[in-house]
Amino acid sequence: MNKEIDMRGKQCPVPVIQTKKALESVKGGSIITIVDNDVAKENISKLAKSMNLTAEIKEAKGDFYIEIYKKGDIQISEGLEFPSKSPQNEDLVILITKDTLGEGNRELGEVLMKGYLYTLTEASKTPKRLMFLNAGVRLTVEGSAVIDHLRNLEEKGVEILSCGACLDYYKLKNQLMVGGIGNMYDIVEKSNAAQKTITL
Repeated sequence: MNKEIDMRGKQCPVPVIQTKKALESVKGGSIITIVDNDVAKENISKLAKSMNLTAEIKEAKGDFYIEIYKKGDIQISEGLEFPSKSPQNEDLVILITKDTLGEGNRELGEVLMKGYLYTLTEASKTPKRLMFLNAGVRLTVEGSAVIDHLRNLEEKGVEILSCGACLDYYKLKNQLMVGGIGNMYDIVEKSNAAQKTITL
């Protein structure tokens, strides 16, 4: 079976995740993923290599056609972990203190945050809680570009809490779209109780 996936205009991690899903859905044949940027091309090539699959890349008019050949079940290289169909929550709390990821250009930071939260929805293990503080609460309110990703995580059992004082400060309390409202006591207690806490 041959299947073509057009990922032109899509930024990583979307082309990689969609290619992996397509590979998992077929028993044999080839998958051709079309991308229009070098980063996606390289990441899909790495994905194929990590799955011990052969990939051929052709370029035409600035687009890359990556054909990955599959025979039977995927064999994943040792030491690599890929998303499963049944995500599990682990005792991890992620504190999100900004509405962008990283320092520097804001537009890039917004793209990175959106990509991070999307990838989290596809991960084999999801965190137990996401807690939003300071400008991070902007991600949980009306107009946020990541609401669907957060709702997806909530459906998978991830608790989502936004700092009430922060929502009040930014006058956003009435615009909350996902999760609940927490206070500093909740944040401290739940962070301290977790096996691991990550701050973004």
